[in-house]
Amino acid sequence: MRLKEYLDTLPRGERKRLAQKLGVSLSYLCQMASGVAHISPLRSVQIEKATSGVVPRQHTRADWRELWPELSELDSGTPVTQVKEEP
Repeated sequence: MRLKEYLDTLPRGERKRLAQKLGVSLSYLCQMASGVAHISPLRSVQIEKATSGVVPRQHTRADWRELWPELSELDSGTPVTQVKEEP
């Protein structure tokens, strides 16, 4: 699941709790979800952990195969749509 989709499923107040868990503002969390703010590799892992794997790191980085090649072996064959990276 993408970060934006995940945020859309959260009940009132949970977005703010997730932002606090990640150590970012709610505004920045929304910017990451919309693609305005870049998501670093470290932040991708933090998001994956904070969402209990519902938002996997592969869904936050277009270059995930380069960063975490070991995850390619775990890929179930389901295609993962890549997110656009900002320069």
